[in-house]
Amino acid sequence: MARLDTVEGVIERVTFRNDDTMYTVARVTCRDGREITAVGSMPTAVVGQAVRIHGTWVSHKTYGKQLKVEQVETIAPATLVGIEKYLGSGLIKGIGPATARSLVKAFGLDTLAVIEQRPEALLSVAGVGPKKAERIRRAVEEHRAVQQVMVFLQSHGVSPAYAARIFRRYGDRSIDVVSRNPYQLADDVPGIGFRTADKIAREVGIAPDSPHRAASAVKYWLSRCADEGHCYQPRADVVAAVAQELKVDAARVEDAIEALKGQGHVFVEDDAVYLAPFFHAERGVSARLTELAHARMWQLDKVDSESLDAVQASAGIRLGRAQREAIERAFVSGVMVLTGGPGTGKTTTLRVLMDLLEARKMKVQLAAPTGRAAKRMAEATGRRSRTIHRLLEFEPGEEGWRFGRGPSNPLECDAVVVDEVSMIDIILMYNLLKAIKPGCRLLLVGDADQLPSVGAGNVLRDIIASGVVPVVNLDEVFRQAAGSMIVTNAHRINRGEFPEFRGAQDFVFVEEPDPERAAAAVVNMVAQRLPRRLQCDPVDDIQVLSPMRRSLTGVDNLNVLLREALNPPRAGAPELRGGGGAFRRGDKVMQVRNNYERRVWNGDVGRVVWVDPEECQIRVRFSDPEGDRDVIYDQGDLDELVMAYCVSVHKSQGSEYAAIVVPVSTQHFVMLQRNLIYTAVTRAKRMVVMVGTKKALAIAIRRAEVGQRRTRLARRLQEADTEKG
Repeated sequence: MARLDTVEGVIERVTFRNDDTMYTVARVTCRDGREITAVGSMPTAVVGQAVRIHGTWVSHKTYGKQLKVEQVETIAPATLVGIEKYLGSGLIKGIGPATARSLVKAFGLDTLAVIEQRPEALLSVAGVGPKKAERIRRAVEEHRAVQQVMVFLQSHGVSPAYAARIFRRYGDRSIDVVSRNPYQLADDVPGIGFRTADKIAREVGIAPDSPHRAASAVKYWLSRCADEGHCYQPRADVVAAVAQELKVDAARVEDAIEALKGQGHVFVEDDAVYLAPFFHAERGVSARLTELAHARMWQLDKVDSESLDAVQASAGIRLGRAQREAIERAFVSGVMVLTGGPGTGKTTTLRVLMDLLEARKMKVQLAAPTGRAAKRMAEATGRRSRTIHRLLEFEPGEEGWRFGRGPSNPLECDAVVVDEVSMIDIILMYNLLKAIKPGCRLLLVGDADQLPSVGAGNVLRDIIASGVVPVVNLDEVFRQAAGSMIVTNAHRINRGEFPEFRGAQDFVFVEEPDPERAAAAVVNMVAQRLPRRLQCDPVDDIQVLSPMRRSLTGVDNLNVLLREALNPPRAGAPELRGGGGAFRRGDKVMQVRNNYERRVWNGDVGRVVWVDPEECQIRVRFSDPEGDRDVIYDQGDLDELVMAYCVSVHKSQGSEYAAIVVPVSTQHFVMLQRNLIYTAVTRAKRMVVMVGTKKALAIAIRRAEVGQRRTRLARRLQEADTEKG
């Protein structure tokens, strides 16, 4: 092994940084005056930081001699300029360039000692109050502690990218937890999965046949399958997959399953292995739906034709046969499903139904899975609509989170109407049903032909497939909607027919087989052509939807290109680095995991409206049916956000835009499915533009098979219905 050299110096320039891998290229001025280039994992590298680097010298054919970093430590800077750069780098929360300048001017070379030992002295500096002084002291102290965790991890050959997260979760216990049972990280620390924990475990000397390792791998495998939509996995598949992954005997995995079963972490039913939350949710949804469906409905008589005709006359509409059937069924059913494609009158049916219910002095609650979907529902019906989380009075707390509404405090209403039910996973559906008391009507509205939920389960399809709940399918496209090629082509695609482009003003295909030129065409369409044609905002009103993340026309690359065109860096405009890059005012961003404390959910889209490099924070404005709201993110939390100029089709569910642009390329072959294209098209109100090749589009339309999700909800509903009957 090559001998490690050690150099000390100050980082003068960071010339490259990958925030995912923490790979950094930095110019360092050494204590002896030499300037060197250091390359490698440097998680906290910023200009002005004093560092001690241990590494080996390598020769790059283009860039010459470089120090390949094996380990890096932060040391206290020794010059006034170094201290100012260090404090003003954004590394210490609460100190930006202006505050750093004021502190160094006041305390000189003693600045860091004053912060750590006499923080009350900071109050003499203009702009620093008691709260800010304490925040600065804590931030410096925390940074030193994080450095200890990083050094510990690096000493075991592990990338320190997750050190800050580990420290936020465990604090001073970080090294102890990592040493004793690193698999605990996979349960407790967002972003750290089994593979990362397993790598750490090997480095700290955990035995390959450790029971902790096998148990963690079983949970990891089941969680990964849940991310793909499955509620359970066959036991034989779990055993075979985990044994192969760990290179251990099947008996070791069987023992782990039994141990997890005894601890209540997994449930085994026949040959099916469930993680506990999905087992309880699937059984709970079946039981609650059955109870609601069989509850006596003595409050209401059947709707009479005279009342129905009067409401139609008052609204100036004429209902179709299926719409009348839906309203009549809703009056005599504890649970009913209303489904249908675009332009078939679901919204009109809902408005008439609610008029009739409210005429009988009944209280109706409206909800949808996302803020955008709830806002659409409110605009379409003229009534208040909320997200399901808001409806259930979500409450975060120190011990976790809970819903204020449940069996002991049910919703106070006579009917609940839920839209975009295809988006609802099994866990959220269970929490919703627990809050609905027997005797309250439940109307589930959605389009079963769209993509299923991002989370586990296939709730809407399973309920329909069970045959135990009345289902009304609106299949007549009304004349007004039939004039739109968006609606016409959506139905053509859903039937497996190629869309009609000839003469269409609102449905366009741009043929471009070269992926790089196709990406450029997408950007030009969003930044130039569509805003001029539709007189709309290119960021808020136009959404690019890509079938996959990685390719020239995938989500990641298109976000880079679109952001450069729509919100480029501006001289003097502040940015804050973190997560996947630098965030600017005006950026369109998406939350990528549920944050119960901030009450923002995976898939929520907002705009950055404020950037404060002094406080190391940004503010993001999210759309909400009850009024837009601002959420503040600290620098350490920016990994929860990604750019959203382009999003996946899955993430677009429940949203509606003036125009959508969809790249369709054979590069996306593995993701091309009919329901994916259908879902994308139905997000548009005024214009659909597809860019790519018609061959790729034809492939998608031909592939109608829907991936089979492993759930037992339909079977459970049938069995429960038989027992009730």
